[in-house]
Amino acid sequence: MELSLDTNNATYQIQSYKDGCITVNGQKYSEAILIMPDHLITPWGPTTLDSLSPDHFNDLLQFKPELVILGTGSLLQFPPKQLYAVLTENRIGVEIMNTRSACRTYTLLTSENRRVVAGLLV
Repeated sequence: MELSLDTNNATYQIQSYKDGCITVNGQKYSEAILIMPDHLITPWGPTTLDSLSPDHFNDLLQFKPELVILGTGSLLQFPPKQLYAVLTENRIGVEIMNTRSACRTYTLLTSENRRVVAGLLV
């Protein structure tokens, strides 16, 4: 069996998630956050899935991600595709999952040095 050291060079790393709280770099957040390897925006605009708008996704284009992860809270819920159509039209992948899974996926992708943006609803 080959073992390798797990390294993650992201400036902003998620350390834990419990319903209602995300810990990033030792700081606890109980509101929605937008996290990238080199940026953290808190609070992020939407507070619930229903409060998401196309503008929330249009604003992500400036970060030039290859993938956007949307964490929808404790339950997996799918927003209408027209909300994030600007991303798919610009060939940016979009993955929607519950926030617990989104935190794990973000951590994995940043350890691979991927250009990922995670919008996490708490």
